Amino acid sequence: MKRRTLLTAAGAAGVGALLRPGAAQAATYTGYAMAYFTESPTMAAASYNLHLAVSSDGLNWTPLNQNNPVADPNQGSGGLRDPFILRKQDGTFVVLATDLNGTDWAYQSQYLHVWDSADLRTFRNYRLLKVHSLATHAWAPEAVWDAARNQYAVVYSAVVGGHNVLMVSYTTDFVTATTGQVFFDPGYDAIDGNFVTVSGVNYMYYKNNTNSTLLGTRSSSFNPGSFSVYTSAIGPGRGVEAPQIVKSNTANTWHMWGDTWSPNGRFFCWQSTNVAGGSWSLLNDRAYTQPLNSKHLGITPITAAELSGLTAQFGTPAWRRIKSYNFPDRYVRHANNVARIDVYPFDPYQDQLWTLVPGLADSSGVSFRSVNFPDRYLRHSNYAMVLAPNDGTATFRADATFYQAAGFADASWTSFRSYNFPDRYLRHSGYVLRIDPITSSSATTDKQDATFRVGY
Repeated sequence: MKRRTLLTAAGAAGVGALLRPGAAQAATYTGYAMAYFTESPTMAAASYNLHLAVSSDGLNWTPLNQNNPVADPNQGSGGLRDPFILRKQDGTFVVLATDLNGTDWAYQSQYLHVWDSADLRTFRNYRLLKVHSLATHAWAPEAVWDAARNQYAVVYSAVVGGHNVLMVSYTTDFVTATTGQVFFDPGYDAIDGNFVTVSGVNYMYYKNNTNSTLLGTRSSSFNPGSFSVYTSAIGPGRGVEAPQIVKSNTANTWHMWGDTWSPNGRFFCWQSTNVAGGSWSLLNDRAYTQPLNSKHLGITPITAAELSGLTAQFGTPAWRRIKSYNFPDRYVRHANNVARIDVYPFDPYQDQLWTLVPGLADSSGVSFRSVNFPDRYLRHSNYAMVLAPNDGTATFRADATFYQAAGFADASWTSFRSYNFPDRYLRHSGYVLRIDPITSSSATTDKQDATFRVGY
């Protein structure tokens, strides 16, 4: 099995369908929380623990706790994959995750990691939940409230009859659960079920594990065996898994996320205004930014108080990442002391992390200090941008200082004007960074080359 993912969209999908009348249902959601674990192409960033990020728009994400874990499993395998957040009927949260520490796909566990949380700031009652007694795994759990049974349906992947099927166990407390039964079996390897409810219809998207595409199913109930496929295969042109659907808090728009493993940890995002129609449009990378090194995301909508509370509790990263406008799958990084833009993800992943400090020559500007080489800054030399140690000279300070301005290609993005060559702006050319003269009358491509997004 490749990177196993099962994401959480139940709470975002149809709040009224998943929350009983009361405080939880009446809550107004203005933000989003994402659960994930981390890996990178060489596994330098591998962390099989619970990580969290937040977002106000559901597309651009801020890792919490400096992208370090907020909870660590210590039972079973001692590690997790595929974390999922469910807002329960009482408005509190439960976190479920696969019991797998790493990538040993032959590892067998009949258990899931579980935490309770009132606010996603503290996690308590850590335990293992047994969901079956088979000689196989329990991958990528998701839970949904089944009102007809007055129970939560916990759906996960396990091998039955020689291939992965989606299983279900029922629980009221996430302490004990019924023995798993087959929930959905298309006759081939299927994993990563994800639920949303729209206008009284229940939708489940999953991964066809034989060709690594996503498919949508639907049913008028949550009964085992009741879901049938209604979409064609969905993919970004490479293998994808872990569908995660979440509704916008502000519009009749749905986003579906998917994870890839080649390269490892690259998210794609689709958009739709009609889940029932089953048609999804792939978004340009310009529209979204995933958390650094994130894998197998799970998203739940949160209130303004929960969003501010999470940010206050864990803080925002001290570093930033800088995305190219016209090559939005690429980020500014240093390689062999040359500044360039490269396709995410890559290792060493720290090469793309920058501390934006007050300008060395003028504190109203900014200078870019490397996170993994903190004595070095981006500066221009013969108009080419390089990473170099601060030699303490006035020339170095001037070469390493820039002023932020509205982006030439998009005013909501940023362009960077050189301090000591004020007609020149930071831009990429042949994926290498330099400073060149740019004006409002410059060629469109030049203006796009000089436009960046400062984010996380």
